[in-house]
Amino acid sequence: MLHNQRYFHLHLISDSTGETLIAASRAVTSQYETTHAIEHVHPMVRSRQKLEEIIAELDSKPGIVLFTIANEALAQELTGKCKQMGIPCVSILEPIFQAFQSYLGAPTSRKIGAQHELNAEYFSRIDAINFTLMHDDGALPDNLEDADVILLGISRTSKTPTSIYLANRGLKIANVPLVPGIPVDPAIVSANRPLKVALVASTERIFQVRQNRDLGDIPAANSLAYRDRASIAEELAATRKLCKKHDWPMIDVTRRSIEETAADIHALWHDHIHKQAQPDTAQPAAP
Repeated sequence: MLHNQRYFHLHLISDSTGETLIAASRAVTSQYETTHAIEHVHPMVRSRQKLEEIIAELDSKPGIVLFTIANEALAQELTGKCKQMGIPCVSILEPIFQAFQSYLGAPTSRKIGAQHELNAEYFSRIDAINFTLMHDDGALPDNLEDADVILLGISRTSKTPTSIYLANRGLKIANVPLVPGIPVDPAIVSANRPLKVALVASTERIFQVRQNRDLGDIPAANSLAYRDRASIAEELAATRKLCKKHDWPMIDVTRRSIEETAADIHALWHDHIHKQAQPDTAQPAAP
């Protein structure tokens, strides 16, 4: 077995795209810093012939098997073969199915690929991704009010990856860099619908990241200040001053993953739209 080795085989077998398996497995493997998985992704496994091909590969490359297969006959064949070979085999969704069935009192339909149906939610997500890609790094749209979130921050605060992550979850993001000496576009300040939130980090963190960046797109006159600790500290101070002036929330990404930052932004956005949905209870001024 491969338990004492640095690398191990990880087989992800799905009757759909395999996205669920990939996300779940990487959430676990990331906790093992000295052991790395050699991923074998097997999507769209919906026939016995395809399953048998994979089982043959399991015999030559044994490891951990994770699967999401709705067809019970195929699932049972896979688990039986893995048991014979003495390798662990886990259905990722089965415990969740059982919990839902127990609580709701109704069995699941076991519909293959149901989460990937071309429904309104799917097309809304694609629209969000397109919007975000078109309005990355300061490319402000004319229809800024269509954005769900305006994400601001100085260079190297992970704005773009955070924006793409949020877009994949259906939010339209306008990514706006804060550049020294250039005021924020008034259209951003006056926009009513979008949540405006800034990303900040420690001076040292930004300094370290900027040391490794190719400066080909930065004028030579600005390159020294770009990598200067004092200048970075001034940029961050200006960000905090801007947010305090407009009462915009800030998130420190120094020790946060993209997923954690995105989760916080999503929560802030939910609070934002909830407040906007509340009726205005302010009393009109007396004549």
